[in-house]
Order: sequence, then structure tokens, then C-alpha cells
Amino acid sequence: MSTSVPRLRFAPSPTGMLHVGNARTALFDWLYARGHGGVTLLRIEDTDDSRNHPEWVDVIYRSIEWLGLDWDGEPKFQSASFESHRVTAEKLFADGYAYYCECTKEDVEARNAAAGQKTPGYDSFCRDRELGPGPGRALRFRVPDSGALLRRDVIRGETEIDLATVEDFAIMRSNGVPLYVLANALDDIEDGITHVLRGEDHLANVVKQMLIRDALGQPDLVWAHLPMIVNEQRKKLSKRRDKVALDSFRVDGYLPEAMVNYLATLGWSPPSAGDDEIAPVEEMVATFQLQDVNSSPAAFDERKLAAFNGHYVRELTVEEFVRRASEFFDGAEVLERMAPHVQTRVERLAELPQMLDFLVRESPVIDKASWDKAMLRDVGVAHSILSDTLGVYGAPSLSWEAPALHEGLASVAERHGLGLAKAQAPVRVAVTGRTVGPPLFESLEVLGREATLLRLRGALDQLGPAGPGS
Repeated sequence: MSTSVPRLRFAPSPTGMLHVGNARTALFDWLYARGHGGVTLLRIEDTDDSRNHPEWVDVIYRSIEWLGLDWDGEPKFQSASFESHRVTAEKLFADGYAYYCECTKEDVEARNAAAGQKTPGYDSFCRDRELGPGPGRALRFRVPDSGALLRRDVIRGETEIDLATVEDFAIMRSNGVPLYVLANALDDIEDGITHVLRGEDHLANVVKQMLIRDALGQPDLVWAHLPMIVNEQRKKLSKRRDKVALDSFRVDGYLPEAMVNYLATLGWSPPSAGDDEIAPVEEMVATFQLQDVNSSPAAFDERKLAAFNGHYVRELTVEEFVRRASEFFDGAEVLERMAPHVQTRVERLAELPQMLDFLVRESPVIDKASWDKAMLRDVGVAHSILSDTLGVYGAPSLSWEAPALHEGLASVAERHGLGLAKAQAPVRVAVTGRTVGPPLFESLEVLGREATLLRLRGALDQLGPAGPGS
């Protein structure tokens, strides 16, 4: 492994939302660079005009910054170097390392079919035709006819590549636009990159980029191809099938520190982390090593991520919890008063609106299943509990505070020979609309006497004088 100051780059394409796999790559880049006194650059690889959209660049910035990661220097756009890429491509042609080809995809397929060649691939048809640049002509790299190339990967070990199995690959389109394999290699040279971390789907590109670097007299890089991320069915994460956009997790109320910690476990784990794999980012920076990354596919489990998030939510101070939760719940006074009671009950901040909406709405949204369970299984009991609670809570002498409200309902429960939990059920549904939620008596204190009594009367009216149908 190189002993020079490591220089790494994170090089996403602006073709959509930042994928959790890309986010893990960015994190591992950052952990290695920060832990080894290195540099990490951000390069936007906008080589594909048909799929690039400028608005996705802002999403990339926002997503990386949300994770708490930074980069060194100004972001670089690959398209800004296209002219120098073309100049280098022409040099490769002039030096005999590349040649022009006018074959179309259909031409290649027809020749392969005629020759009975079942394996697709270019047949080097134009290699010795001595074509120059011209319309409809792409530039291909001239791969040596024989020999072997040793591909060294920190995570995947060494593999000897028989060059006879590598086709002459295109490095510049017929319209003069450099292809990814060339642009990526040349940018790495220009930026002085020493270590390349990326997904294993790029493994096949290594031999091509090694050949380009060798032709230009450049030393090999430290390669590290990260394991594939799969879903719970052990299938590769798919944008069409799985929740993969990093920004969607932000919108769902996941904390960035929880996401960072969880992403770090996808193929690696801090050595000193316990069974829960929880570790502060400072520890991850201090202990991250490429050779410790596992080559096996890593499963993305949102339930496990939610558990991580719940841990980090509970670790927040109440004040910090309120600050972060305010992005998800529009009711500052209610949030501040209820924060101590709900912080331990949520895994995601986006759960707060459903948990607290009854405190800011004029009337609760009644869940039918909850109503049927609490009110209709024993209409007489529900009616009696609501009537008696209305009497106790309506007494002017009752202090409208959680302890007094608890004591008041406990007295109603005792009067009917019921446990407090059973007596709470119809009251909770009448006031909140659901059978589960934040602590009842603290909620009633925040809701206030007038609104509580109004909801109890409304529930009684809906039940009727002696229940439905009377």
C-alpha cells in the first residue's frame, strides 16, 4: 500500500437521488482520509448528458452535508476537463495505444452471429485498418494481445487477468465525448488520487484503467471495491423495488448520526463497538482500516436502522430533541411540553405528527378499530366510565395537572372495580382517537380542561344515552 499522504475522491453522478450505497462510499472515503491524515475530494462525474440534471447536484451536496461529512477544496465537475481528456485521447492514438473504429453495435452483432460467436463483445475489426478521426468513429484502446495483469484490491485480494480475455474497449464516443473509463482515469491522475474506494460493480473497470494509466506512465492506485449492498431477500438494492434514496430517510425523521453509524456497519464495524454496534464517529475515524472491510454482501435492514435511530433519539438532550423535532411537528408549545414524554417512544422524528396531532387539532381523528375496541365491546361500561370521568374532571376544585388527573381517573376505576388501564381505554380514545399514544394524563394536562371535557361529551353523545341503538 502506498505510503504517501492518501488522496481520495468521492465521485457521484448527478443522475438521481444519492443512493445509500453511494453514501456508504462517501463515508468510507471520509473515514479513511480523516483517519490517515489524507485528503478527500468531491468530483461530480457529469459525463452522461442524457441523464445528468443540475438539480441533482444540489441534492448530492445536501445529502453529504446532512451526514456531517465534508470535503477538501471546491467540488470539481468532470465536464470541465473534457477538452484535456480529448487531448490525452489523441495522444494515446498518436502513440499507438488507441485506434479509431467505425463499427456500429449492429455491425459487431452481425459479425459475431455469422461467426457463431455466442459471447457478445467487440472483435477488433478496425484494429489494423489505420482509420483516422472522423464522423461516426469512436476511439478504442488497443489492449495487448497477450500477457497478464495483476489486479490488487485491498478488500478482494489479488487476481491475475489474462489480457487475451479483455476486448479493445472504447474510450471516446464518436461525438468526441470521453467515456467514463477514460474520464475517470484521467481525472484521478490530474487530482493526484492515490486510493480509490467504490462499489464492486466497478471491479471490471480496474483492468481498463490500469492499462490507461500504464500507457500514460502512471503508477497503479490502491484499489478497494466495497461489497454490494443487498435487501432483506439478499437481492441487490434496486431503486424501483427498495427504499434507497438517502434523502428519503432524512424526510422520514432519521438522524444523520444514526445513519452514519449504521452505514459504517455495512461491511465493517468499529472494533470496540459492542453487540449493538453503536460507536461515535470519532472512534470510527480512529479505527477505520480498508483491510478490515468484509468482501461479502452487506444487508440493508431498515428495522435495524430504526433501532439505531431510536438509540440516538434517546441520547439527545430534551432541548436538542425539540430543536430537531420542530422540523417535523408544527406546534412549538405542545412539542416543548410533550417532549420529555414522547422522546423515549419514537424511533423516527416523522412519527411525531401522528403521535401528537390530537393536541393541535380542533377534534381528534377517531380510529374505527380503536373506537370499536374501547367503546363497543362493553358499551355500558364505556358509557359509565366516560360519564363519571366527565363529572370528576369537570369539578372546578380539581387541579388540572397530571398527578391530579391520574388520581381522579383512578378513583373512577376503583368505583367500578376496574384496573386503571381498562378505565383509561375509553377516555384515551375519546380524547386522542386511538388506543395507544403518549402518556394520557400528561397529554390531558397539555390539551386543557375545556378541550378534554368537550371531547368526553362528544364521545358520550356518539354512544347515546345508554349506548348505540337506544
